[in-house]
Amino acid sequence: MSSNTTIYVPDLGGADQVEVIEILVTVGDQVAPEHGLINVEGDKASMDIPSSSAGTVAAILVNVGDKVSEGTAIVELATGETQVQATETSALALESSAVQEVTAPEVAVALRSLLVPDLGGADEVEVIEVHIAPGDFIEKEIAVVTLESDKASMDVPAEFSGKVVSLAVKVGDKVSEGMKLAEVEETSLAVPSPASPAAPPQSAASTPQASSPQNQSSQVGRSAPAQQLAVPVQSYEEVHASPSVRRFGRELGVDLTQIAGTGEKARIVKENVQDYVRKTLNQPGRAGRGAVSVPDPVNFAQFGEVEHVPFNKIKKLTGQHMEYCWSTVPHVTQFGEVDITATEAFRQDHKDEAMQKGVRLTLLAFVMQVLAQTLQEFPHFNASLDPNGEGLLVKKYCNLGMAVETPAGLVVPVIKDVIGKSLLEIAYEMGMISKKAREAGLTPADMKGGCMTISSLGGIGGTAFTPIVNAPEVAILGVSKSYHKPVLVGDEFVPRLMLPLSLSYDHRVIDGAEGARFLTRFAELLSDIRNLLL
Repeated sequence: MSSNTTIYVPDLGGADQVEVIEILVTVGDQVAPEHGLINVEGDKASMDIPSSSAGTVAAILVNVGDKVSEGTAIVELATGETQVQATETSALALESSAVQEVTAPEVAVALRSLLVPDLGGADEVEVIEVHIAPGDFIEKEIAVVTLESDKASMDVPAEFSGKVVSLAVKVGDKVSEGMKLAEVEETSLAVPSPASPAAPPQSAASTPQASSPQNQSSQVGRSAPAQQLAVPVQSYEEVHASPSVRRFGRELGVDLTQIAGTGEKARIVKENVQDYVRKTLNQPGRAGRGAVSVPDPVNFAQFGEVEHVPFNKIKKLTGQHMEYCWSTVPHVTQFGEVDITATEAFRQDHKDEAMQKGVRLTLLAFVMQVLAQTLQEFPHFNASLDPNGEGLLVKKYCNLGMAVETPAGLVVPVIKDVIGKSLLEIAYEMGMISKKAREAGLTPADMKGGCMTISSLGGIGGTAFTPIVNAPEVAILGVSKSYHKPVLVGDEFVPRLMLPLSLSYDHRVIDGAEGARFLTRFAELLSDIRNLLL
């Protein structure tokens, strides 16, 4: 008797719904338990849905692009005695010529090596994926390994069919043209006897029983590649990437059609996008469409004496982080100024009293206390994007970073738990951590956990600047040098002390109206420190 078995989507590990991105079987295929049927993808990962039974694919119940969840029917399998007997009979027919009464073809076996083909000019490439294993039966033109150079990736196809005896490479190896990839027993069939009334049986490499489930799944959807480095796809619809990676690419302004994926089945993963951005920044001439060529390096010594001054570790790390922040955060900078005449008068009245307590009362301490209060009123500024970029992680604490210039470079120590601390406590901690920074005594813990950063150039000069958001924070406040200007009060102009402000923020999180309201409220509180009591 024969019967049908329905295969359903199993537990998805917490995901409510996933997308079908690939069908791994066709109607009529023989499948074994654990053989992959479809490939699905959620926001975080992809997975193959395996068969729970052996049988013949009778019907496929889903299409690429469908959304499925736990319990969704995906495939109908023909199972039972009839199917089993048919499989056994087919196997016996291949093993016994007496049963079929045909003349068996002669089989020639030769041990051959699979070699790295012409790499299109590349000297050495890396093995990033191996698709075969010893014991596998492979067919001609099936991809056996995937290689990657600094420009693209390529699949290396088998030049002949046969059984894999041994592998000569592994993931991570560097290979060049002519190097051995694997040893394969090539099988060839002699022409059957003219007296044979039946068609010759298929070679072992082409029978369903000859190919392992892992090898079958690796063959599905792979066309025979040309023996040259692959070029990126030309259509965005052809891009093989998860929704989260597509969103990540859109946020960075990256054209995914210019990226060769290194994930399973050439899928583009997040690391590929990051590597592409990094290489584009370092080598703009390879940025793809619309790229601007980089001029050859200039030999400045031909014009006069030069000295090479290498960056220290702090400058290197700071530069790399700033490059990342500028290239990944869509910046908006809003400028303003605040009348600090009253606040500065208050500071002057109490700075001697503070000094007697061992505290240097600076304007920056007032800025930090007011900023902490403003963050309480505008919680989206005290947040970070979640890893998927689909929401915010709003922080219920308030730690503020302050950029400090040191002989070794710029560092950003963090004052913890600013809310609840008095003005003198904040000023004291700022003085201590600034001294620690200048003496190269900061620990990693001193520079972690910031919610927002203050960058002050007030002691140097300038009227405005564009501070770079210190990701994963979403905003940074820049403070320039205060100056006097005439302000109309009543019917006459009077001199007022003004403090220029530059607020940069992540436009994915904060829009212009919210940025303006934040800066206005900050200026209102800082203009008269007594406003904090209201």
